[in-house]
Amino acid sequence: MDLHVNDRKILFYLYLLGFFAIFSTTISKSPVLPLFAQALGSGDATLGMISAVSPFAGILFSFPVGVLSDRLGKKRLLILSGVVFVIAPLLYLFISDPLMLIPVRFFHGLGTAILGPVAAALLVDRFPGRKGEVLGQYSAATLMGRSLAPLTGGVIISYFAVLPGLISYQVVYFVAFLFAIPAFVITLLYSENDPHAFAFIQFAEFTRSFKIFFNDRILRATAFVEMATYFSFGAFETFLPVFLFNRGYSALEIGIIFAVQIVLMAVTKPLFGRIADRVDKRVQIVVGLSMIGVSVAIIPYFSNFYVFLLISVTSGLGLSLSTVATGAYTGEIAAKKEIGASMGALSSTMDIGHSLGPLITGLIIGYTLSYQVGFMAGFVLTIVTVVFFTWSVKKPVT
Repeated sequence: MDLHVNDRKILFYLYLLGFFAIFSTTISKSPVLPLFAQALGSGDATLGMISAVSPFAGILFSFPVGVLSDRLGKKRLLILSGVVFVIAPLLYLFISDPLMLIPVRFFHGLGTAILGPVAAALLVDRFPGRKGEVLGQYSAATLMGRSLAPLTGGVIISYFAVLPGLISYQVVYFVAFLFAIPAFVITLLYSENDPHAFAFIQFAEFTRSFKIFFNDRILRATAFVEMATYFSFGAFETFLPVFLFNRGYSALEIGIIFAVQIVLMAVTKPLFGRIADRVDKRVQIVVGLSMIGVSVAIIPYFSNFYVFLLISVTSGLGLSLSTVATGAYTGEIAAKKEIGASMGALSSTMDIGHSLGPLITGLIIGYTLSYQVGFMAGFVLTIVTVVFFTWSVKKPVT
């Protein structure tokens, strides 16, 4: 089925928005954030807190944002996210203590906390028969930005490493600001077919939508999958750079390992999205989650660059398989008037995992002085979640 010209225009805007916004946020985080924090004197436990605070913003705001998008429309919220994307990178330029990263990362996390559920709800609502495909294509656009960002950040840090102090890191954050500008402009260009009048939302609206989502056994189990997925991935992207750096790998080599992973995810997500529209999404979710858990668990037992590339690729494929299917599965189960709220709830649980992963892993590593034990926490959680999800969704969807 061919898309209407206006539909293609909306997709084009969203794909560009996703690319620029996620490039900006990712280059601010991977691999620069752990290295920047370490240069400021941060320990492993503090680093875990710093990495956890950005997704914590998603925990607090993604679900309310989803409800608001159902009631007030999506354009206002997209513009708000664009404002955050532009302002946040500039704040890093004034940081001189690792603890100062905590409020800045929280503010920066608001941008993705708003953009993620709003963009997903818009796509699922507008393209119900192709939700897996368009979600996969949008994810591919964001992943193109996510793949270029670590490599670009690694090159910048390596090139400016001869300069004194924190200048090499500050250059990275200025580049993040430059890429956030077109993201903000694109949010202004988006137009809604049916603009919503501004109105105050009562607290009961949020509690009602929350109960609808979490009282549904299947939606609840799918949300737990998203949490476990990003628990392991959060630990992966936070502590693998430090683990590799301590083993003598350069910032450029670390950037390559992450870039290869995300390029592969960008290439495969549209394909996995189309597959999710045609096959049993539950099987796809279980396979993807299992791949992530195993990949993270085996990290500390190897030292070869190419083995780490293989681990990164396997983890990326698992994330790609699982997340595109969870989004499509949620859109399939959720009520029409609760699409935004459901996507917001899914995003909130994702951020719970993304927040707890670095935090808990950092505490475990700091207490046990063992990366083996730290990375094993994600593996145990994924296995438990696979069992719980399989039991919860064993009845066919009607």
